[in-house]
Amino acid sequence: MLWFEIFFGSKNLFLLTMMKNLINSCLFLVALGIVKYGHCQQASISIDLTKETGAMHPLWAWFGYDEPNYTYMKDGRKLLSEIAALSPVPVYVRAHNLLTSGDGVAALKWGSTNMYTEDAAGNPVYNWKIVDSIFDTYIKRGMKPLAQIGFMPEALSTHPQPYKHDWKPGVPYSRIITGWAYPPKDYNKWDTLVCEWVKHCVERYGKKEVESWYWEVWNEPDGYYWKGSQQEFFKLYDYAADGLKRALPTARIGGCNSTGGAMKFLDAFLKHCLYETNYATGKKGSPLDAVLFHAKGSPVIVNGTVVMNVRNQLRNIDDNLKVISAYSELKGLPVIIGESDPEGCAACGMSTNPENAYRNGTMYSSYTAASFARKYELADKYKTDLTGAVSWSFEFEDQPIFAGFRDLATNGVDKPVLNVFRMFGMMQGKRVAVTGSDMYGLQTILDSSVRKNADLGALASKGDKSAAVMIWNYHDADTAGSTRPVRVTVKGLPSGTVKLTHYRIDDQHSNSYTAWKQMGSPLHPSKEQFLALEKSGQLQLLGKPENIKPVNGTYVANITLPKQGVSFIKLDW
Repeated sequence: MLWFEIFFGSKNLFLLTMMKNLINSCLFLVALGIVKYGHCQQASISIDLTKETGAMHPLWAWFGYDEPNYTYMKDGRKLLSEIAALSPVPVYVRAHNLLTSGDGVAALKWGSTNMYTEDAAGNPVYNWKIVDSIFDTYIKRGMKPLAQIGFMPEALSTHPQPYKHDWKPGVPYSRIITGWAYPPKDYNKWDTLVCEWVKHCVERYGKKEVESWYWEVWNEPDGYYWKGSQQEFFKLYDYAADGLKRALPTARIGGCNSTGGAMKFLDAFLKHCLYETNYATGKKGSPLDAVLFHAKGSPVIVNGTVVMNVRNQLRNIDDNLKVISAYSELKGLPVIIGESDPEGCAACGMSTNPENAYRNGTMYSSYTAASFARKYELADKYKTDLTGAVSWSFEFEDQPIFAGFRDLATNGVDKPVLNVFRMFGMMQGKRVAVTGSDMYGLQTILDSSVRKNADLGALASKGDKSAAVMIWNYHDADTAGSTRPVRVTVKGLPSGTVKLTHYRIDDQHSNSYTAWKQMGSPLHPSKEQFLALEKSGQLQLLGKPENIKPVNGTYVANITLPKQGVSFIKLDW
């Protein structure tokens, strides 16, 4: 600052303060040519709308959660309405515990519908009331179930007691495993249960509607969630598929929603469906209309700082797509990442799991932007029909506000991460070529995650009369970082006037968490505070929309983007 004091005079405090603020922005130094290298160096992003790279499939329009009874509760209905409204296509929703026995009262990692019980003589008794209220909530909003056939009703379980678990955050995860995780005592009754459920859905919602759903059996049968053997799971799948296809031959079913590292289990499942004897029919093979697996990251605490691991999640996807692509018979079959998240336990808040503190602020949103862009690249790499990636994040009813659960909204207030999905909802048409001076290559992230410099990258799309550019400044470490100047060049625009709209997620925009902290972090916000939080949780503009005139089809914008920030530039003509 010495040269500023000499030039302006040490007593001119106003000018000194102004210059200090300008220096902190980095952009001023770059513009003057004082700083050319290091973390303040201007990054460049270039988008060529004339070079298409693939379809802008709405991979992101898939969500899921453990607790199905939240679906029709107050904040659940509100959030589902918001999710449906942000997407131009029907959103698919996956939930656990759709067959679980109980009174329909939700708890963390628990839910029930009491769909199946038996009378004193052991005859099936079906009750569709609760599961109908769940599916009705989806259908009313134009959403579609990724209907999970699980878990085991108490009356069918080979080990029914104990049944309802008492798990809570901070106790061993194994406590959730009770009677619902065991094989059925009668596979024919299991088959008939599925058949009757699907028939009921056809009667209630219509054949055409149910044909548009996906069905899948169980969850992570290679791990905690299944207390039978591998072959017993294959048997469970065969009988479920048999019941479903008897009720509706055109219904779509898939599996096996294995954990990210369970490639051997997935491979064995695919071999069974393609080549082995079906336990239910005695014929070769089992119905397989989609392949599903999971992918998770693994954040840790390093010297008091949350450090993400996007590499782990993307490596899960890479490894599983490699297994699937080895089968020529599966070419063109939809592939769905049944759970795709920064880590595993949505119901583990930051008080018991401090590594999950990333969930309230902008790190979750920048991670989501950067990771979804690479999912498209991985689908291209393996020439796979990657149809969806389920974000296992919803909301937790009647829990403390901003408790650090992996959710999209808290107590009816949208978190920053939901605004990334609002951005995705405005992307359509084709993906187009993006290059960036500071954007990590796919293989670099697969090798070493984002541990050195920040990943300052972009995903871009082009529709008939619009284009969109999502830009993120992501790093695995949740530490303070400088705001980066970015030169954004868009080529291939039409002549004439183009409307430019710039949205932003950062500490000051589209961020209810910052607003909540500025209020003093009230545990029970007043009505006025809630309305302010609700407004701050919406996607916000960075300045007013403006009309621009590209020169020879090119427009250049100089922006600044804070660490963990996400910008979204929408161009319409």
